[in-house]
Amino acid sequence: MAGEPQADCLFCKIVSGDVPATVVRETETTLAFRDINPQAPTHVLVIPRAHYRDAGTLAAAEPAIAADVLREAAAVAVADGTDGSGYRIVFNTGAGAGQTVFHAHAHVLGGRGFNWPPG
Repeated sequence: MAGEPQADCLFCKIVSGDVPATVVRETETTLAFRDINPQAPTHVLVIPRAHYRDAGTLAAAEPAIAADVLREAAAVAVADGTDGSGYRIVFNTGAGAGQTVFHAHAHVLGGRGFNWPPG
């Protein structure tokens, strides 16, 4: 069920503390931690503590929590010092877009230049 922890979800296991992560920020509704395979000097994942399959599902079910994820993504950029030079927030939605963990999450990327279009 959406919103409920899923036993087979890596990010639910990080939220519960069963899988370690390098946590950089946390709130009542979100958790932010360093990506284990960083693609930029700053690469932090911001997730809702509640399980939603992807960003669209999260936004439809819990718009306030979706806003919390975006607010925390911006706070991560400030804390890492990338807000001045620029940063990117990415939500991959679906396997075809590169989503590999099916728990909504934002990638906060910064500390280097990015090309457009991405990918």
